[in-house]
Amino acid sequence: MAPTIERRVSPGVKKHWLPQGKRAAVCFTVDDVHPARSTHHYEAGGDLGAGALGRLEWLLGRHPDARATLFVTPDWREISPIPRPKVLARLPWIRDRFYLGGSWPEGTMRLDRHPEFVSYLAGLERTDVALHGLHHIHRGTQIAVEFQDQSRAECRRMLEKATNIFRAANLAFSSGMTPPAFHAPAALRQAMVDVGLTWISSARDIRVDIAPDVRSAMSGMKGLSLIHPEALPEGLVHIPVNFQATSTRERAFSIVEAGGILSIKAHIIKNCMGFIALDGVDQLYMNYLDSLFHELHSRWGDALLWTSMAEIDRLVRKADQEPS
Repeated sequence: MAPTIERRVSPGVKKHWLPQGKRAAVCFTVDDVHPARSTHHYEAGGDLGAGALGRLEWLLGRHPDARATLFVTPDWREISPIPRPKVLARLPWIRDRFYLGGSWPEGTMRLDRHPEFVSYLAGLERTDVALHGLHHIHRGTQIAVEFQDQSRAECRRMLEKATNIFRAANLAFSSGMTPPAFHAPAALRQAMVDVGLTWISSARDIRVDIAPDVRSAMSGMKGLSLIHPEALPEGLVHIPVNFQATSTRERAFSIVEAGGILSIKAHIIKNCMGFIALDGVDQLYMNYLDSLFHELHSRWGDALLWTSMAEIDRLVRKADQEPS
């Protein structure tokens, strides 16, 4: 029997969840965090303070109100998001039997085998950890789309294995997830409820113009609110993503003016085997966010709620239970 989500929310867009005196929220999240070091194929947090996590700490240190949610993959296996060799990727049926970008042996990047990395994550101030799949890999051409055609039971087994690795590593994690490549099929969402998860971040759109009732049409789930949390029929609270390194300041200001969540995304890896992440955690992006955060403070001061996705979930559920 599936566990009951505490204070189950009624489906629909949630516009009135912010605490009194707050007009909008700022939320910052980082995907793909795992123990890989610069001596591996690429650095994904494993260099600790000397790498991307050090740049994140620098940003948080300059803004005492800011918080971060790190989406951590408990047993990362993907090596490259680009199919290699390309000739194999052009062969139907055969290509679907292989990890075309190469893969780490299972267990190589398991969190409980990297205690120094886990200890460092646990010691980060104002930083939450949440799930980002199990292995971040799938056979076939959609390498990073981990959840594709699995059944609800298969998704549940994968999520149980993921959460068990977190527990074995003694790393606290919040009850939510961004699925790899933002793809969240119904079987996955149902399995999330089965294992006691309460929130998801899937819909990502950095292109559509901001308006009070704007809907997502880019990555992940389509047609969801792009600036407000939304309760899904399964009982999960969905939290969108609407800003990254290539987004303009004006986009950020429009989201705040509309009373929404300025939901900022980054990826911990900048150069993944030749694939360059535009929102990778390099110093240039951190400098941009540093400047943007200063301007947000200057314009709106205490009217902004600097928050995490886990806190958004909690506040939405609390507001949903209060009499209207």
